[in-house]
Amino acid sequence: MVIAEIGSVHDGSLGNAKNLISCAKKCGASYVKFQMHIASEETTRSAISPSYFKDENRFDYFFRTSFKLSEWKELIKHSKKNNIKFMCSVFSIKAIMNLIKLGVKNIKIPSGEVTNIPLLNYISKFKVNIFLSTGMSDWSEINSAMKILKKRNLILMQCTSEYPCKIRNVGVNIISEMIEKYSKNYNCEFGFSDHTEGNVAAILALSNGATYFEKHITFSRKMYGSDAKYATELDEFKTYCENLSTAKKIISSPVNKDSLESYKKMKEIFEKKIVFKKSLKKNKIIKYADLEFKKSKKGIRSKNFADIIGKKLSRDVKKDDPVTKSVLC
Repeated sequence: MVIAEIGSVHDGSLGNAKNLISCAKKCGASYVKFQMHIASEETTRSAISPSYFKDENRFDYFFRTSFKLSEWKELIKHSKKNNIKFMCSVFSIKAIMNLIKLGVKNIKIPSGEVTNIPLLNYISKFKVNIFLSTGMSDWSEINSAMKILKKRNLILMQCTSEYPCKIRNVGVNIISEMIEKYSKNYNCEFGFSDHTEGNVAAILALSNGATYFEKHITFSRKMYGSDAKYATELDEFKTYCENLSTAKKIISSPVNKDSLESYKKMKEIFEKKIVFKKSLKKNKIIKYADLEFKKSKKGIRSKNFADIIGKKLSRDVKKDDPVTKSVLC
């Protein structure tokens, strides 16, 4: 399942947001994800801005780009119309309240909220699918969050909160570690929030057991805002979805090397057979020096040459005639 993270790249435009939903579906995504920021509920004006976003005070940015409840209803409706699941990240209890009121069933707890115990306690009361991102957490913090959310349907997401994420910090190994730690005792699936460039990390995450993949999307990396610069443009995102789909088919199609049918016809074309190196007379005892190994329509396979040595010819043969059982006594 691929999650198209729209985040705040819409820059407060309902039209942009709707268009991104439609585009995400066309590219192959199964979910679209937004972020419900309520500035007064989640940040102060003096809060530190991340290094990648300094053009605007975050409080003002969140306030300016936020949607009204009526607009959220439109986005949810538009998602249903496009047959794509709607998801939203929460950064405050008020945001959870709004999403529950709107009937949203897929809610993301972003990396910075994993230690927000009051928020976790509150969301644990509701029967929703919770996507838990772990980009800023160590195992002890993840363990604490999992215990609070243990009665809910959980999708635990490996993530590294770095934009873009350096290759050495991706940590796809953590996915298999999560599966080992939590799959037995929790109703839990596992995913990967991908902040890397390209799709190599996601394919490796798939091979380590991830079944959900989140990727930021944008119309253009030149767009204004906190998300656009390191997001994936739509043509790239389409390729991302296609490559993951192909990789999934490969991984879920194990091959038995001893019974693979597809190569049998190729063996007839490319494997060598045993042929006679020169013309020989009837009753000749065959020696290794009498044989060659060439592509031939008929003949005994080259690997069986030892069985031919010492046999007697039942008739005359010519150079390049195939060695068959019928010419041997």
